[in-house]
Amino acid sequence: MEFDGRDVLKLSESEHNKLRGDRMAMIFQEPMTALNPAYTVGNQIEEVLRVHRSFDAAERRERTLKLLDEVRLPDPERLFNSYPHQLSGGQRQRIMIAMALALDPKLLIADEPTTALDVTTQKQILHLLKQLNAKHDAGIMFITHDFGVVAEIADRVVVMRHGQIVEQGTADEVLNNPQHPYTRALIDAVPRRAEDREMTISENPVVVDVQGLMKTFHTSGGMFKKSRTVAAVNDISFQVRRGETLGIVGESGSGKTTLVRCLMRLIDPDSGAINISGVDFASKTAAELRRHRKDIQIVFQDPYGSLNPRRTIGSQLIQGAINFGMPREEAWKRVYELLEIVQMPKYSVHRYPSQFSGGQRQRLCIARALVVNPKVLIADEAVSALDVSIQREVLKLINDIRDRLGLTVIFITHDLRVAAQICNEVLVMKHGEVVERGGVGRIFTNPQHEYTKALIAAQPGQGWEIPDMAEFAPQTLSGGHKVAEI
Repeated sequence: MEFDGRDVLKLSESEHNKLRGDRMAMIFQEPMTALNPAYTVGNQIEEVLRVHRSFDAAERRERTLKLLDEVRLPDPERLFNSYPHQLSGGQRQRIMIAMALALDPKLLIADEPTTALDVTTQKQILHLLKQLNAKHDAGIMFITHDFGVVAEIADRVVVMRHGQIVEQGTADEVLNNPQHPYTRALIDAVPRRAEDREMTISENPVVVDVQGLMKTFHTSGGMFKKSRTVAAVNDISFQVRRGETLGIVGESGSGKTTLVRCLMRLIDPDSGAINISGVDFASKTAAELRRHRKDIQIVFQDPYGSLNPRRTIGSQLIQGAINFGMPREEAWKRVYELLEIVQMPKYSVHRYPSQFSGGQRQRLCIARALVVNPKVLIADEAVSALDVSIQREVLKLINDIRDRLGLTVIFITHDLRVAAQICNEVLVMKHGEVVERGGVGRIFTNPQHEYTKALIAAQPGQGWEIPDMAEFAPQTLSGGHKVAEI
């Protein structure tokens, strides 16, 4: 394994350490876990300079501020003294890039750096990496599962499966004329734009009826900061019928999560009505709501963070049903029925969350949400961090469960392409307000609001026409495990 003419497998640990951060650097997928929460971001960037160079404090600070400006972060002086938790996801990722670029490395390894970011932030990061690639003359090894990102940034592509290279070539060759069945299967799993189809009018009863919902947050001021008032949810109204899926689309900070928390009464709205199957969730007390809470359940973005690592899957699946008065024997019967529905083996009940892949854990979280027979299922960014092949399977599973059980689904996402695969109608949110609403086909083909147009334009691989893989025999992907790195 040669780097700059030297076999890195034969280097000592001290020789390796001299290369890391100096000649080669890495950007990790989750910046919040890669950054130290106890130190300012300026201090963490300076650390690279302290270890590898003999700059004095003034030189380190000057170099760090220059890096913050280079990665297009606003107000570098303020951010220098900020802690990671005070920054947005996109800003934290830029801090990671600044740390990686501190010493002009010849190799930059980017490991899924945009997977869970909003599409507009993702576009900015990809554009920034291309600019830095040209400016610093560095080679970039970009690891991703998204062929749209590949089309946006790659010159050459290597497709891996089960630890082996199954195909490699120029980006044009692999993207437009894939040879290996696995490559074709990955390309076929890329979410496509929705067709311009008319939205069918359902005659089913309305299950979710939200009218004039308002939620405002107030932060008190201090000696060095002003008080703030933020309208996180501003006069939102919508209805969803039984058997339908409503998509709520927007970037971080648009108010999607606050809206969901109000719907479930995890927080109290300031005003408005939330009618779930004839029950006004907005006006009832916590005690009055308790027996109705099973009517609306949620699947979160991070399945590993949603499951207790110290308890078996079985004990976690039956807990909700038993809490609502279902006899234990009947609860176990319901659990086994749901494991079959979400296509997981029955012996899963004896295992722990760490023994499953990300896609499998998300299936188990869906089963846990369904065990109490809800009428409404909320999926809050439930597939944003999954590989495209596993993402496709989970989306199909949610669709199948909705049709089989007659559920009403509210699907929260920042990616319009994903919404197109599952939703009947879409609400586009910005700064707590609904700026556009309509059928998913119309939103894609004829967006009216400038913000919706910006979201569509920010999707990676805009210039790439996804080839039709229908002529090839379908390739079965191994169930739920991370198998693709491009």
